[in-house]
Amino acid sequence: MPDNIKSLSFEDALSELEKIVRGLEGGQLKLEEAIASYERGAALRQHCETKLSEAEARVQAIVQRSDGSLTMKPMD
Repeated sequence: MPDNIKSLSFEDALSELEKIVRGLEGGQLKLEEAIASYERGAALRQHCETKLSEAEARVQAIVQRSDGSLTMKPMD
């Protein structure tokens, strides 16, 4: 995955991915541009999935105690 994608926030990566999808759906790109866009889109999708998995793990690590307070559960 390109370094410039790794540095993107989830929201920025998703926004760029949405633009790529709209461009590909429009059918106006030349073949090479479409292939390059598809490749970047695949990398952005993977980045978004990674970010979501990380967020899910963090949320699952939050545990509510019997007294109603929250604590962090150690992650494996």
